[in-house]
Parts: sequence; structure tokens; C-alpha cells
Amino acid sequence: MNTDKIFAEAIANEYAPKSTSKVVALKKLDRKAKRKANIFAYTFGILMALILGVGMCLSMGVLGNGGSGTMIAGVIVGVIGLVGVGINYPVYRKLLESGKNKYAFEIVQLAKEISEEAE
Repeated sequence: MNTDKIFAEAIANEYAPKSTSKVVALKKLDRKAKRKANIFAYTFGILMALILGVGMCLSMGVLGNGGSGTMIAGVIVGVIGLVGVGINYPVYRKLLESGKNKYAFEIVQLAKEISEEAE
């Protein structure tokens, strides 16, 4: 097996002009359907992880004066962060399903056109 030939063909395929723009359009629609859910999941997840961390720091006395009031506030803030982290994935799935339903018809139609051309 000539691996150099396979490698050369793979690189050439990357730079070759795409013969069909339908595949590119299909990829764009797929990314568009998933974009809203991905942006939400990353943003909300990072924010809730930071809130959870602040709650941990408050409850351990790293932040604040280390009194019992700070610890109670830290526990409350930490629980808010935990709840946020916990609901992130279910909300992501709902948003992803919504995005897929929104673009499903266009994606299926374009995929059928591409598969019919390939035959």
C-alpha cells in the first residue's frame, strides 16, 4: 500500500475546487441548526461553573471574612451554580432539537438531492 500516494491525494482533495456547492450548503445548514444550542451551552456552562467556584471559595473562607454568614452565602451561591450546571445539558438538548426541527426539511431535501446526484 502506497501511503505517500494516499496522503498526496488527501491533500490535493483539500485544495481542489469543490464540484458541488450543495455539500457545502448542507454543512452550513447543519452548523446553523446547531449553532444556537452550542453557543448557549458553552456560555451558560462556563458562567455556572464560575458561580459554583465562587460559592466554593466563599464557603471555604478563601473569599470574604470567613465568618458563618459568608459560609452560608457560599453554600447558597454554590447550590445555584450546581443547579445551573445540572440543567445545562437538558436545556442544550431542547435547543438542539428545536434547531434541528427548524432546519430539518431543508437539510433532508438537500441531502436527497445530493444522494440522487451521486447515483
